[in-house]
Amino acid sequence: MMLGTLGYVIIDDFALMDAIYQTGITFTTVGFGEMAPISEFGRVFTITLIIAGFAVFSSAIGIMVSEINKGLFAKALKERNMLYKIARMKNHFVVCYHNDYTIEVTKQLRESHIPFVVIDPREDLEDIAEKYKYPSFLQLEPHTEEAMLKAHLSSAKGLITLSDNIADNIALIASVRLFEKEHFLPKAYYIISSVDNVKDVDKLKKLGADTVVSPTKLTAQRISSMAIRPDMEDVLESFLNNSDSPLDMEEVEIPKFSWMLLKKIKDTHIREIANVSVIGITKKGGAFIPMPKGDNLITSESKLLIIGTLKGLKTTRELINKRDKPEELKYV
Repeated sequence: MMLGTLGYVIIDDFALMDAIYQTGITFTTVGFGEMAPISEFGRVFTITLIIAGFAVFSSAIGIMVSEINKGLFAKALKERNMLYKIARMKNHFVVCYHNDYTIEVTKQLRESHIPFVVIDPREDLEDIAEKYKYPSFLQLEPHTEEAMLKAHLSSAKGLITLSDNIADNIALIASVRLFEKEHFLPKAYYIISSVDNVKDVDKLKKLGADTVVSPTKLTAQRISSMAIRPDMEDVLESFLNNSDSPLDMEEVEIPKFSWMLLKKIKDTHIREIANVSVIGITKKGGAFIPMPKGDNLITSESKLLIIGTLKGLKTTRELINKRDKPEELKYV
């Protein structure tokens, strides 16, 4: 259109709008006639423009038919719909690399109504997602910036990397921490990783992982616990993994702005307000205090291990994240 318009303006001194209109009806081979007398050289230019227009439209139709036959057009539409779906997510988890661990992790997330996106580069990911009920997935290399942007990582709660290859986990952890710095995100992601070798746990933590799980170590701990206290293991299994259980357990971090800072546990009255119990405190340095007394102080960035109902845990989180002293304390 641009070349045709310039051609008519230069060759036959057409007015701008006449040149645009003449180009449009010529390029699309509509053939309404000439807007003004055209010179012989202008007619040669018009014939060239008609042939070019026919060639462009024919090529476009050929490319479209080819893409439809390959299935790429349908694939592009599916990916577009998937990206719109992921873009509406908040506080979701990005789960990277499909394997047996991913199947079990996503099952638990689904039962807990926690949104998630699975990322894996394998070509049969769509069939895998249908089989294992992954509602959102991306066929990409997880450590790339494209994958992080499409997974809407900026609004995610955290990332879980479960590759069997430690090099993949290392690359992904480093990429996510770099992504945080480049995009000036206000809050760091919570990164969970798995590793087969117990010796590599500290290595991944130093690289930026918040939690590193070793299946070998966990299996050994569970087996030894079952051997020593089989009845207690059955109770804990039922308590922690049964979705019908009225009770739950959660570790809640105390932010720097919380009104609870430097207050005694008994003075917060969270037991009376939220009907929950504090059964442990993890200090900022990592020291753990089991079954703390009411006189224990709550310090900045410490974590309270709380047990109670789901409603009570939600109320507790809301209380802890308040800056000012809550009104509920007046009625306790």
